[in-house]
Amino acid sequence: MTVTASTLRIGTRASRLARAQSQAVGERLAASTGARVELVDVTTRGDVDTAPLAVIGGQGVFVSAVRAALLAGDVDVCVHSLKDLPTAPAEGVELAAVPVREDPRDAVVGRDGLTLAELPTGARIGTGSPRRAAQLRALGLGLDVVDLRGNVETRMRRVRGRGPEGDLDAVVLARAGLARLGRLADITEVLDPLQMLPAPGQGALAVECRAGDPVGSDIRAALDDADSRAAVTAERALLAAVEAGCSAPVGALAEVAWTAGGTDDDHDAAGDADDTDELWLRAVVVAPAGSPQLRHSATGPTTDPRTVGHQLAAHLLDEGAADLIGAARAGAP
Repeated sequence: MTVTASTLRIGTRASRLARAQSQAVGERLAASTGARVELVDVTTRGDVDTAPLAVIGGQGVFVSAVRAALLAGDVDVCVHSLKDLPTAPAEGVELAAVPVREDPRDAVVGRDGLTLAELPTGARIGTGSPRRAAQLRALGLGLDVVDLRGNVETRMRRVRGRGPEGDLDAVVLARAGLARLGRLADITEVLDPLQMLPAPGQGALAVECRAGDPVGSDIRAALDDADSRAAVTAERALLAAVEAGCSAPVGALAEVAWTAGGTDDDHDAAGDADDTDELWLRAVVVAPAGSPQLRHSATGPTTDPRTVGHQLAAHLLDEGAADLIGAARAGAP
């Protein structure tokens, strides 16, 4: 191990979910390196400004302050929800590890245990994500999609029957966040990616350190998962190539497909994917109103995930994805 400091300071947003994620990363680093771990709370603009994310700066509002603390030397490591990372590289910052990804699917928390199909026409369903809102409208269920911000607990209290302020019939959240908070029992439906593709990087964590810091090798050894990194690299390459962000209704999900003659046990024993393992990437771009939409997929080697993402992005752009993304940025209903 190269860690020499007696304490590793981990920068994190102060929300309950962010701290739970960072604590889990810290425990694994402590077990691997023997260092003491300390969480350092950092307040970001996204935590204090309740305006829509697209208005206050998109994905970077949850990331920039934590990265600033890292570059200033106030923390040694920082942990983010990977879907919050801007796709452009950050100078002086290294993505040291992508740990094993949690289930990336979206989940419904509905009143009285109801699923989407069981909600009545006109039911009010909350989400702060243009991607989720567009895909909900695309389902054609006659739901009233309501803009929603706030942490997981705040959003869940808005569901009727879950508190005096409840004014919604359901909310859509990332299943991964609910799992990390121990709230899986509140889920009334997990959405199949055929219904709703998740955000690029959803369910994954990003563990960053300063570029060139020796601690990076310890982080990689303790936490990095090759399949999870390949999948999110393809998804984020697609997102960057179509020049979209959190204000655009773009969903993407990449998965590693094992070789036809192999098994998961064979793969694990080998330590990494065989040369014939493939990455399967699916993506959707949806107009804000739910129609039209473009839905395509691509495959390629796990050793070149960026090319897989770029190829699928090129296909989507050829079919008119830029127009749908432009409509979302213009605030089309």
